[in-house]
Amino acid sequence: MAILLRGAVSSRWWCGSLLTARAAKVRNASCRYNSSISAASLHSVSSGIPPPLKGIKIVDLTRVLAGPTATMLLADLGADVIKIEEPVKGDDTRAWSPPFAPIPDGSPKPDLPPESAYFLCVNRNKRSCGINFKQSEGLEIVRKLIKDADILVENYLTGKLVEMGLGWDECHKINPRLIYCSITGYGQTGPYRKAAGYDVVIEGEAGLMHITGERDRPPCKVGVAVTDVSTGLYAHGAILAALLSRQQTGKGVWIDCSLFDTQIAGLANIASNYLIANKEASRHGTQHPSIVPYQVFPCKDGFVMVGAGNDRQFKILAEQILERPELAEDERFITNGLRVQNRVVLCGLIADCLMEETRDYWLAKFDGLGVPFGPINNIQQTFEHPQAVARGITAEVEHPRAGNIKLVAPAVHYNGARMPISRPPPYLSQHTEEILQELGYSQQAIQELHEKKIIS
Repeated sequence: MAILLRGAVSSRWWCGSLLTARAAKVRNASCRYNSSISAASLHSVSSGIPPPLKGIKIVDLTRVLAGPTATMLLADLGADVIKIEEPVKGDDTRAWSPPFAPIPDGSPKPDLPPESAYFLCVNRNKRSCGINFKQSEGLEIVRKLIKDADILVENYLTGKLVEMGLGWDECHKINPRLIYCSITGYGQTGPYRKAAGYDVVIEGEAGLMHITGERDRPPCKVGVAVTDVSTGLYAHGAILAALLSRQQTGKGVWIDCSLFDTQIAGLANIASNYLIANKEASRHGTQHPSIVPYQVFPCKDGFVMVGAGNDRQFKILAEQILERPELAEDERFITNGLRVQNRVVLCGLIADCLMEETRDYWLAKFDGLGVPFGPINNIQQTFEHPQAVARGITAEVEHPRAGNIKLVAPAVHYNGARMPISRPPPYLSQHTEEILQELGYSQQAIQELHEKKIIS
């Protein structure tokens, strides 16, 4: 297994064991990566920006992925996110393992299960507070937190928190400046408003699964819960907009964010094709419906993505990369429109050619010629990618139970630096006593709440 250090580039992803003249070209490209890594190392220590949400307090009543994604992104920007968890089991994803981070002997809270990789991925920079707010004393704690908060984010079934005394109207009375973000499957209105929403169900119901997969195979879900993640991104942006609105009006805002709406918005040009031209979509696998060749092709030991988006690029592909100049001269393939008409024949010829050599051979031949291309990497190869190393895409943090763990770093740079991970993902109820003390609870009162199993 290749080990990547700063300033070093794995040969596995890119160069392989090429012994051709092209290999030297790729190795020269690796030197360029070395330079960029060095620059990135210097850049990463720049000042960045002060945490823009420092001083903003968020009560986080979300679980699983969409809501926790939104609150994590806000926590990355400096907000104090208090994650309210069921006091015994916590967030559902704490039980979604393996995989999990092993817990060394002597770590605190040995009675808790190992820290699941799923939970760790979307809960950095937060504090955990275990509260049973189905009980009146627990509900009172949450209301005290809301009174002092700027934002509340929740992803309960529509109407559920209203029944518990924590709906928008109730919370707005407690704190008129509160920004209240509801994340649901289908939104606060309409015939499906009370239905539970799950990423994979919404993928199917809102069109994404219909367009995902091979032409002659059944619909397929996307490999990651992209509807959940996208909804978290939408909610995060909406909350930032609501903060600006509150600056102007002094009033709180109720945000209604749903997986269903988000996924339809995410159909982008596919939705527009239907609305503007009444064009129904279909599955194309990795192919582009209007450009040929523009798809994944197999080679001797892997796969490459090829995207010849215009006639000039196709000519380069045929003559210089595949060394099949007759393809560029064939009257069936001279223009993109003709290539679309003759997709099956042309792509079959290209596939036969690419199967003659290894992935690294073809990557070297494509390099620098202006035809879009790239390897199909597995997850290990993705994290070993020289660009991932140069950009510092992972961060190591010290978890209080699991010790040193790796996380994906915040994705955005500000003035050349990422926002820091100031807190590792918390273990269950790690900060309960600290948070209650901030609310003015005495140690005796906290102990009594523990004994009543109101908190953990």
